Amino acid sequence: MASVTGPEIERLIQLLARVPGLGPRSARRAALHLVKKREQLLGPLADAMQVANERILTCSECGNIDTSDPCTLCCDPRRDDTLIVVVEDVADLWALERAQASNGRYHVLGGVLSALDGVGPKDLMIEGLVARVASGQVKEVILALNATVDGQTTAHYVTDLLAPYGVLVSRLAHGVPVGGELDYLDDGTLHAAMRQRTTV
Repeated sequence: MASVTGPEIERLIQLLARVPGLGPRSARRAALHLVKKREQLLGPLADAMQVANERILTCSECGNIDTSDPCTLCCDPRRDDTLIVVVEDVADLWALERAQASNGRYHVLGGVLSALDGVGPKDLMIEGLVARVASGQVKEVILALNATVDGQTTAHYVTDLLAPYGVLVSRLAHGVPVGGELDYLDDGTLHAAMRQRTTV
């Protein structure tokens, strides 16, 4: 089928289609909307993306992304230095911050161990985490990793590495979500909920 637009618009559509959550159709609609609202959206968006491309850094301490290194969270003196929350990705850090779930420090691993994908310990920021714990200030490490096979494997690996330092290592509870109905939950979630039941 012949293209109905020039190569510039096609390139915009192709790039938008790479954004998670946007398929080819959604990308085409987004591109059309941006082009129609060129002055209000497309220009300012292009400027914002240029600035972001030039200024965004990865925090050398925790792995968050920000426009400063160390990042805003690492520079916040109100944070609890004795607690580190370990996450797989920056998106997980942002989700926990949005929920105001912790006042501790963070550590982004940059992924999880995966033999299938060829991701080993050297590919993640695990050494940085061990160095932070070895400093002696940290009392608890919360492993806020996804409840997948690779997430659990990574959690076990990190737990073993941190064992010599005498810190408390905890994990997020897994099981029935608030508002969840048992009939709609998968078997693994139900098993985890039964294993991690609490007294009332």
